[in-house]
Amino acid sequence: MQQEVAKTAKSEDEKKGIGCVQVALTARHGDPASVVVVVALPYDCYGQTMTEKDLPAFGSGASEGLNNTFDISEPIRGVYSLGTHSIWVERAKGTLKGSPDSKYTMETVCSIMKNGAVCWMAMAADDNALQTFENGAVTLDGEAPVVLVPSSAFVKKTE
Repeated sequence: MQQEVAKTAKSEDEKKGIGCVQVALTARHGDPASVVVVVALPYDCYGQTMTEKDLPAFGSGASEGLNNTFDISEPIRGVYSLGTHSIWVERAKGTLKGSPDSKYTMETVCSIMKNGAVCWMAMAADDNALQTFENGAVTLDGEAPVVLVPSSAFVKKTE
């Protein structure tokens, strides 16, 4: 799959990043199956560190990889903080290519860590799977555990 995604890379840095990405976790549950995948981009492989300004491009790149398997529509994005970490999030509707009846909620959550960048991705077949993903606790760089996606993540802030 990495080779397929690398074909769509727009730059040499993007190709290098795709080659360095490690799948840290894959979990499936239910029928139709909901899937959670956690991917990491270690800086020691990538050859450079990322900063908060790189987060939107990294998150967008991660979520674009889903276009190889799903037809994606209606994406909404948000940003929030968990402890000292900035978080980029995107939620969209997804339909499995070739299976128009296979409808999912796609959610990609990314952050920049001390030793690498990380994204949690959910392909949720129902609301229960989405809630389980969003309410899962994460520990970022040794900070106190927190809920991955707070309920305010997609709330528009009015000024």
